[in-house]
Amino acid sequence: MKYLSIALRLVAAVILLQTLFFKFTGAKESVYIFSTLGAEPWGRIGSGVMELIASVLLLWPRTAAIGAALSLGTISGAIVSHLTKLGISIPAVDDHGELFALAVVVFLSSATVLLLHRRELPVVGAFL
Repeated sequence: MKYLSIALRLVAAVILLQTLFFKFTGAKESVYIFSTLGAEPWGRIGSGVMELIASVLLLWPRTAAIGAALSLGTISGAIVSHLTKLGISIPAVDDHGELFALAVVVFLSSATVLLLHRRELPVVGAFL
């Protein structure tokens, strides 16, 4: 279970971290996505900050549960945005569904990490 946790934490953190370049540099794809959502630039920058914090927390073993919870919350917003407004494949970005697929991978990885580390959560962890 230890190695599964490490692998899943790395997968989620690497995916989240690799998108930060596009969000923080104002890449046209990110600007298009967040403009479509009506959240440009603050939504783009804010989600980037949250993903950066979640990634760092995921990579540090003591805070893996908190990072997984934060990652789940952030990536859930991305998945809902894809399903309601953007579409699974974003033609203007020409991603062929890659961004949605990566969001699902982060969601599943983070959910599993949270399940594995649920007892480490502050306040509610003792009840789980």
